[in-house]
Amino acid sequence: MIRISDFGFRVSKFRERAAFTILELLIVITIIIILAALIIGTVGYVQKKAARSRAEAEIAAMSAACESYKADNGTYPTDPSKTEQVDPTASPVPTPATNYLYEELSGNTATTMQPAPNKKTYFNFKPQMLFGAKDANNNLTSVSYIRDPFGNPYGYSTAKAANPANSTGFNPTFDIWSTAGTSSNTQSDQAQWIKNW
Repeated sequence: MIRISDFGFRVSKFRERAAFTILELLIVITIIIILAALIIGTVGYVQKKAARSRAEAEIAAMSAACESYKADNGTYPTDPSKTEQVDPTASPVPTPATNYLYEELSGNTATTMQPAPNKKTYFNFKPQMLFGAKDANNNLTSVSYIRDPFGNPYGYSTAKAANPANSTGFNPTFDIWSTAGTSSNTQSDQAQWIKNW
């Protein structure tokens, strides 16, 4: 049916209604949901990739600091009771070894974060790399461990350097690794780890 509008134009009866049908609304909502899912999936992937890149850069920087430490001291940061007892394939990562690494590379004591006497600074840790106790103003007052971008402690071991025949280490110098957010010690999880070996 056709009628003449107020302006003299011919208008179809079907064009008079201004509402959407349920089918049209469902199609639009479906398209929005699909686009949102694609964006959320991409954001998660990008965040994980960025965290992996940051962990790789931090491990490389700490490894370079360990080399500088060795140039000055004749050995890599090692403590028989902390770093030589750590199995690099173990998960979760024990924190006393990374705490010791923090003290040796930063030149600070972990308990007070103040410069230790006769210690040189080899690496300036960023606040987001450290986990420990905080004061009322949310400032770090002590360090428990060096934290990777996934929120877990970095691993540090000198087991292979202390005993080359030992099967618990990988490098004859030192091992630094991040579990990259994985929580178990399965072979597939270890393949995702970020490491210096």
